[in-house]
Amino acid sequence: MSGGKWVDLAPFEGVRPRVPWWMLVPGKAKWIAALVALVWLVVVGAVRLVLGVVRYPVVTLVPASAAWYWWRFGLSPLVLALLSLVATLAMWAGYDRASFLRHCWYRLVTEWRRATVYAPKWRTVVRLADLAKRDRGREYRPKLRRVRSEGWRDRVRVRMVPAQSPEAWELRRDGLAHSFGARSCRVRVLRPRVIELDFVHRDPLARPLPVPALEDSTDVDLKRVVVGRTETGRPWRLRLLGSQVLVVGVPGAGKGSVLWSIVWQLAPAIRAGLVRLIGIDPKGGMELGQCPDAFDRVVYDNGPEAVALLEEIATEVKERATRYRGIRRLWARSTGEPFTVLVVDELADLIAYQPDKQLRERAARAIQTITSQGRAPGYAVVGLVQDPRKEVVSFRHLFTTRVALRLDEPQQVDMVLGDGVRQRGAAAHEISENTPGVAWVKQDGQREPERARAFHVTDADLVELGVYLADATVHDFPNRPDGTEGRDAA
Repeated sequence: MSGGKWVDLAPFEGVRPRVPWWMLVPGKAKWIAALVALVWLVVVGAVRLVLGVVRYPVVTLVPASAAWYWWRFGLSPLVLALLSLVATLAMWAGYDRASFLRHCWYRLVTEWRRATVYAPKWRTVVRLADLAKRDRGREYRPKLRRVRSEGWRDRVRVRMVPAQSPEAWELRRDGLAHSFGARSCRVRVLRPRVIELDFVHRDPLARPLPVPALEDSTDVDLKRVVVGRTETGRPWRLRLLGSQVLVVGVPGAGKGSVLWSIVWQLAPAIRAGLVRLIGIDPKGGMELGQCPDAFDRVVYDNGPEAVALLEEIATEVKERATRYRGIRRLWARSTGEPFTVLVVDELADLIAYQPDKQLRERAARAIQTITSQGRAPGYAVVGLVQDPRKEVVSFRHLFTTRVALRLDEPQQVDMVLGDGVRQRGAAAHEISENTPGVAWVKQDGQREPERARAFHVTDADLVELGVYLADATVHDFPNRPDGTEGRDAA
């Protein structure tokens, strides 16, 4: 007031204090919200604790059990129990090493590698590899689901983000391998949005595989002929009945190992007359001539005799198919006719490198007839070739089982096994020269190829195979100088 008059004060221009929103909430609502938040924290903590125990059971349960045992019984009994546990594990490892590794050691390695390798680096690696996506301020990151270590490899299961394809991971597999300290990385699709990354640390197929002992049993499953071992430790089974096999590899890659492993496993059936082998070796017998007793018929060139043999087999295929018409859909032992395996070493010499155009075309037509029509009547072709290009083997699509040994060029991998296979990790061009017989195998209808190694068949094994397959011949002992026969000398 000034001079009996009221004077308006200047308007307030300061910053008005802001009251927190929770101060405006009624008292009862605050208590309810606090209770809900507490329950939420307890649930989240319990879930994370359970996940931690599931992911790291040894790391979490063993220290907790040791602490409880110490509190309950004291230090001396705890030390005695730990020593007993170590002794038990040592005896287990000595008695059954494979079981110890599978059920104990690999579990420890799994927890260690998840805790020290994958979990700490996962977020950074997927971001730098552009596998994490951001939309409207929110980050979508692939989830690390499960880790399993098998010594030579780690299997990492991943759930992809929406709208992501396995090809995005296949394109970055080399970067992922280097990021996690592995030699290589392969991508396998398990189900929609779930893939598994194989981080390989060492080669389980580095050592040669000796052939198994020859058996007298003729019960040979022609759909599952064991010719070696896969990198996972399972038998490598090659299908002959209802399939045609193409084996591709550079010189010294081990094509002979695959060939003779097949013959070795078929030997009991060959000796019993259930399987008939027919061979063509354009190299003059350098390969098939090592054990000619395994073959019913064999030709050692790529000329008219070889072409005539191919045309004869093609005619047999058509005749047998005519007899089976309306009676059976696939060859079986009950037919009384042998299952025929045609082995063609250096297939390109017959259908591509033969200078006589007429012979070349006749050979190509005959082999195409056998491969396209021989499945049902019981004829299989095992073709071996060095160059897989279309100009050399124009009908390679007729071979339903393809074996890629060591190759020269990366492009040849897709030529043999199919488009995109090399991108998924089938690096046949990177197979070491020191591991002949190692190959990538793929059958029609199978998305993922399989890595395996054929048995190592030595020259001594081929001699044993020849003796096993040769007909037994009884020779009379010659007469002695004194006129008595050798068998009567006793």
